[in-house]
Amino acid sequence: MNAIDPDRSVLVLVDYQQRLMPAIDRGEQVLAQALRLAEVAGELGIPVLGTEQNPAGLGANVPSLRQRCASTLAKMHFDACEDGLLAFLGSARPRPPEGGNPGAQPLASVADVVIAGCEAHVCLLQTALGLLRAGQRVWVVAAACGSRSPADHALAMQRLQQAGAVIVSGEMVVFEWLRSCRHARFKPVLEQVRQRLD
Repeated sequence: MNAIDPDRSVLVLVDYQQRLMPAIDRGEQVLAQALRLAEVAGELGIPVLGTEQNPAGLGANVPSLRQRCASTLAKMHFDACEDGLLAFLGSARPRPPEGGNPGAQPLASVADVVIAGCEAHVCLLQTALGLLRAGQRVWVVAAACGSRSPADHALAMQRLQQAGAVIVSGEMVVFEWLRSCRHARFKPVLEQVRQRLD
């Protein structure tokens, strides 16, 4: 797998829900990492999508994160792909129909899904596996993923890597999105990085 393509990239933030986060190991740090990723993505024009597991039961995502998402998908399956995430990706970065055929359905131009979320061993894991089955390139930001147990987090990262996802740090993602210090948004993004994305 090569570098992340910023022009065909989307950030997906899975289930940072208000009722769940207090139970997550290192929950405050996990959420802070997700927020910084979302802020950088917004700065660079990369779509940010959220998901919420059974929001009637678990409540909405943390407001500071939810407001950074262009859209939020409510779901009941642990794998958000089962509840329409792939179509959601297509709406985030639509591609015009091939050959100018007005009757053709637009195809999603997303190739790279940068993903993080909770719980790492349940909804994040199953959603990432669903994206891999659908042929997406999946980049999992480990420090922005959380589980109630550190052991479950570690096992989720191991399993995702074995399945073909790439486990990355926040800084890896940010600098691959930027590609160059000559990027027009380099300086404001660098300020975010200095707040420590790891």
